Amino acid sequence: MFSILIPTLNNFKYLKLSIESIKKTSSLNNELLVHVNEDQENVSRNYLKSMNISFTYSEKNIGLCSSINLIAKKATKDYLIYSHDDMYFCPDWDKFLMDEIKALNHKNFYLSGSMIEPYSGHIVYNCGETIETFNEKKLLDNIKNLNISDHQGSHFAPHCVHKDIWNKVGGFSEEFNPGIGSDPDFNMKLWSEGIRIFKGLSNFKVYHFGSITTRKKKSLKMNRGDKTFLKKWGISVKFFKKYYLMSKTKYEGPLKGPKISFKYFFELLLCKLKSKITF
Repeated sequence: MFSILIPTLNNFKYLKLSIESIKKTSSLNNELLVHVNEDQENVSRNYLKSMNISFTYSEKNIGLCSSINLIAKKATKDYLIYSHDDMYFCPDWDKFLMDEIKALNHKNFYLSGSMIEPYSGHIVYNCGETIETFNEKKLLDNIKNLNISDHQGSHFAPHCVHKDIWNKVGGFSEEFNPGIGSDPDFNMKLWSEGIRIFKGLSNFKVYHFGSITTRKKKSLKMNRGDKTFLKKWGISVKFFKKYYLMSKTKYEGPLKGPKISFKYFFELLLCKLKSKITF
């Protein structure tokens, strides 16, 4: 039912764990699609071939946005899920997600999961900071007790949209490569198309080790996605999350737009001034 899109960059051990978790905990006939960047020693490609998992490959790192756009073209399912390669999918994740989609009964939504992380995330619970210290049993034994409310305005992976909506907005914007700022930009494109359901599901849980790839900042040339977003949309990511997505609040239904106030106009003016001088 879902096409799960995963970009990876020399992160084989985590990618393998993520794929194993998806195969172990899924209840539906889902499709895995991976884009492999660089792949030193060919380990990721050999593994994917052995598992009969479809993938694309680039000799150099083409960035998260280009990676996802490339493999999305191979998707055969109606719903696309973008995931990181260091996410462990928890039991019945796809059942909870499909139940929500059936209840909505339309395509105009952006649904995301709830991340369990050692020190941050939606749920803070330490089951290991690295794959070497990962305690899978601890996670699974306690997963039913790790709960939050459905939350508003999440732009974090894993997230799910209908393929038609993905194609309508053109997927991820590649000016955000290698990836910082691409998620809120994608949300803004959805907002511009009239999407107002931005819902994080409490029961769609993943354990996230905390952006293992982006921790490699010394070897990666990271982009300034905040500046790109500001120049493109005339508002900051922080302003968009606060006044449009209502991020980190309890889900109370479709969003209706910013609540107008003096503070709103003051912060909007600051955004406009910053956008004129940002380069």
